[in-house]
Amino acid sequence: MRFPIVLLALVAAAIALAAPAGAKAPIQVQIQHATHGCHTWSVGNNASRASQTVRVHAGATFTVTNNDVMPHTLVQLAGPKIALSTATLGHMSTMRMGHMGATTQFALRTPGTYRFTTKAGEDYPGVTVKTTGEDNVLRLTVVVA
Repeated sequence: MRFPIVLLALVAAAIALAAPAGAKAPIQVQIQHATHGCHTWSVGNNASRASQTVRVHAGATFTVTNNDVMPHTLVQLAGPKIALSTATLGHMSTMRMGHMGATTQFALRTPGTYRFTTKAGEDYPGVTVKTTGEDNVLRLTVVVA
């Protein structure tokens, strides 16, 4: 009778180690094409628009997916410094998402207010889309408690 109990305890321990308590799925950020303003983004289930503000707890991770018709480079403008990649734009960290479907992921572990934007490139070759109005400047503010 002892063997099944020991086996059950080992399986339970393995599951506990494989899925740490409090681990949550990354917050999804989608960059997409917009007819008016060229591009917008959505965070989680929020409506798609040029400026977004979200509040999260320390340790939250984000996955940014570029579904626009042009490449985007994610740029951190303010807040505790995080490593987006080895690329730099002046004193800022950046992450290039150079094709449709490209993603980047980052975690915000330190409380504070983080600000991000993107630098958009030219439309992909062979893609012709019409837009109206000035191009949107994408802004993301994340307040980490």
